[in-house]
Amino acid sequence: MKTEIIQSLTNNFESYAHKTENGIEFWLARDLQQLLGYDKWDNFIGVISKAKIACENTGHVISYHFAGVGKMVKLGSGSEREVQDIMLTRYACYLIAQNGDPRKEEIAFAQTYFAVQTRKFEIIEKKIQEIERLQARQKLSTTEKQLSGVIFQQTGSDRNFALIRSKGDKALFGYTTQEMKGRLKVPRSRPLSDFQPTIILKAKDFATEITIFNTKNKQLNTEQSISEEHITNNRSVRKTLISRGIYPENLPAIEDVKKVERKLKSEEKKNLKDLDRDKLNR
Repeated sequence: MKTEIIQSLTNNFESYAHKTENGIEFWLARDLQQLLGYDKWDNFIGVISKAKIACENTGHVISYHFAGVGKMVKLGSGSEREVQDIMLTRYACYLIAQNGDPRKEEIAFAQTYFAVQTRKFEIIEKKIQEIERLQARQKLSTTEKQLSGVIFQQTGSDRNFALIRSKGDKALFGYTTQEMKGRLKVPRSRPLSDFQPTIILKAKDFATEITIFNTKNKQLNTEQSISEEHITNNRSVRKTLISRGIYPENLPAIEDVKKVERKLKSEEKKNLKDLDRDKLNR
């Protein structure tokens, strides 16, 4: 395919993109019909139907990616009437292209184009999730240090902090910290939280924040009373998670958060170097 055709098609696809008030990007099916070289709406609807099936088969919610709307069009007489239209996400456009007629030049282009664009979005989304997880881990570390300080203030020693935290893990997971490390194959010398997902990090942080608050508010001054408070809070958080179908002990271990942190720092350095290079080349 010639470079000028690729550039023209790229500009066309992006020029027809819309955004909702919430900033969600979408295309209208009537516009996409023309962009993909389909003359008849009835033929294009067949392609959309196949795309919806593919959407459902990949575990996505059809209504999120394919939203039916009405659209007013002008008739030859000057009057207007409402016609069926569909708001499509970029992922929906990709699925439509994948189910279109590959003999059409526009379809051949769109299959690659939306695949690449969707992949870019997935990469960005993954990076955001990694940053969120790193921030949650750092927040939990800070909160646990605060709890250690409170334990010292209230009891005169922080040597029981590890024991209290372990009792919290037992209440949250139904297993001790070391048992959970065994289940998830986490090295014994490494913190369990370094290998857990964001939802668990935030759950542990929430339970620990409550323990800090109540330890101060209730003037708890023994290891036993603080342990009981921490156990109660973790059990409550566990109950909430289970009520939403989340069993903390069954969530698999994920990438070491230290590796994620190193990767993000490396990417940041590379981006800064690229930025400096671009400035020099201007």
